[in-house]
Parts: sequence; C-alpha cells; structure tokens
Amino acid sequence: MPRLDELKAGQRARVETISGTPPVVQRLMEMGLIEGDELEVIRFAPLGDPMEIRLRDYLLSLRRSEAAGVGVTLLI
Repeated sequence: MPRLDELKAGQRARVETISGTPPVVQRLMEMGLIEGDELEVIRFAPLGDPMEIRLRDYLLSLRRSEAAGVGVTLLI
C-alpha cells in the first residue's frame, strides 16, 4: 500500500490507514485526516518538505514524516 509521502503533485488518493505514535495520529485526526477521506496532493515546498494537500474544502500542510504514516489507495 503506498504512503501519502510517496505521492506526486496532482495525484488523488483515499486514506486507508493512519499509523504512528498516538500523539501524531491524534493530531492528524484533529486536523481532519480521517480514514475513507479523499485527498489530492497540491504541491511540495522548494526543499520537498512540507507537502500541501487538499482535503475536503481546505488545504493542509504536512511534514513528510507525518505523511509517511498515512496509507492510501490511489484514485484514477
């Protein structure tokens, strides 16, 4: 299963799993990242970290280390 940090700009995916330390998982869920949600990778910062994703009707910036704990399924 691919991870969110492996996607390229413009790719869309569905969140399947969220893993990591309990505080990180809790923080991601508080920011609105829930299993089953669809998202789109918008862009990466010039040095590659953080990444910006579109989740529902807002943009969210995540560190790649946080995004590495999010398992996704690619959407066509």
